[in-house]
Amino acid sequence: MLNPDSQNDFDSLLPGSSTEAGTSRRTALKAAMGMGFAVSVLPIEAQTVITTPTDGLTVGEVTIDVQGFKMPAYRAAPAGKTNLPVVLVISEIFGVHQHIADVAVRFARQGYLAIAPEMFIRQGDAKNTEYAKLLSDIIAKVPDRQVMGDLDATVAWAATQGGDLNRLGITGFCWGGRITWLYTAHQPKIKAGVAWYGRLVGAQNELTPVNPVDIAGKLNAPVLGLYGGADAGIPQDSVEKMRAALKQGPATAQASEIVVYPEMPHAFHADYRPSYRKPAAEDGWKRCLAWFKTQGVV
Repeated sequence: MLNPDSQNDFDSLLPGSSTEAGTSRRTALKAAMGMGFAVSVLPIEAQTVITTPTDGLTVGEVTIDVQGFKMPAYRAAPAGKTNLPVVLVISEIFGVHQHIADVAVRFARQGYLAIAPEMFIRQGDAKNTEYAKLLSDIIAKVPDRQVMGDLDATVAWAATQGGDLNRLGITGFCWGGRITWLYTAHQPKIKAGVAWYGRLVGAQNELTPVNPVDIAGKLNAPVLGLYGGADAGIPQDSVEKMRAALKQGPATAQASEIVVYPEMPHAFHADYRPSYRKPAAEDGWKRCLAWFKTQGVV
């Protein structure tokens, strides 16, 4: 059974996502973290894929200890620098493939220590699993409690790698957008969050007991939500429910903001997918950077 709290993210993924087995494709994608794209998102819209230069940066896979479990993550940061602002980059359901790694690199070019942890690795390999099995065998079995613990360990690791936890932010896409809201309510050190089209309401179960709308009053920092007005998986009435919940919360909730891009689909920032919309993606990125700067994560 699918995790109902993630269902809207599943419903709004690009049409035509491949579910065909393909040994050559799978073999080609078994590369270092951050290289290549996930099986489930092929074929790629190659003409719009953004590749950010990594010169002057330290980039690549690292291992983060989570109570004895070795969790892989992609790290990007200015080479040789310390006392850096930290941003956690939370992936979609497809894991830390090339696009998510490139987002981390974009943050590093802005002076951040950016870390994208593999949130699904205990359940399986999200990048190299066909779509149907990805949903049922991996994503549906990831508990929020596990994710919160993995991110806490990532924050602790950042502090040992030149990161300044007084300047800690989080951003995430689709599945990661929901996690951005939840982790901002969980982690007192967070100074700002930016949630890209993360689901706000939905069914609850043992693994995913709360929705963002339920924890709006517990946010430790303001969150900027970036949503598409034509997102079939995140109805506008749920966005309005979140806005109302934020208005009724404490100062951190009331300082949060939700921006809706009219007629934009889900995943409008994903430059490797047909859903990509360059004007909205570029505006959202500018807003993201400005939000972190305003909240002191810079």
